[in-house]
Amino acid sequence: MTEPREIRVKRLKMRSMRRGIREMDLILTAYADSHLDAMSEGELDLFDQLLGENDQDLYAWVTGQRPAEGHLAALIEDIAGTYQK
Repeated sequence: MTEPREIRVKRLKMRSMRRGIREMDLILTAYADSHLDAMSEGELDLFDQLLGENDQDLYAWVTGQRPAEGHLAALIEDIAGTYQK
């Protein structure tokens, strides 16, 4: 059974809020609140994959301490741009 879009977006927003590092809670919650509703299914898939990453790695990528590589790099760059505004 496929998860309805509305439920999926709510689930991803909740996962964005409940991380291990408070800083990532704040960064990802703000990004999710402003972007998830407009994302395509493919973009939601990518964001879901991003939420499976380790918080320490995510924080280092978003804050520019380490470059993000691979298939998540563009999404990390978008999150970092939103975070730094």
